[in-house]
Amino acid sequence: MGNQPAKQDKDRDKESDLIRVRIRPEIDQDLVKCLSRDVKQLCTFVPKKPHAIQPPDHEIEYMRLHGLLDLDLDDPDLTHLLK
Repeated sequence: MGNQPAKQDKDRDKESDLIRVRIRPEIDQDLVKCLSRDVKQLCTFVPKKPHAIQPPDHEIEYMRLHGLLDLDLDDPDLTHLLK
C-alpha cells in the first residue's frame, strides 16, 4: 500500500523526443481576394430607396391582443421615426 513510483514507458520517451509540425495547405491568393471582395459587398449593401412595408392585418391584430403594439402610431413624438 502507499504511493507507488510511476511506471516509465519506453514508447512515451520516444514520443517526447519527436517534434510535431502542422503543415497547412497553401491558399490561393486570387480566391482570397475574390472572397474578401464578395464579403465586403455583402456587409456594406444598403438598398438605395428602402420602402416601408405594412404587416398584414392579422399580424397587427395578434400584436395588439398580446400587448406587443402598445404605442400610438399617431404620436407626434414618433412622427420622425415613421417617415
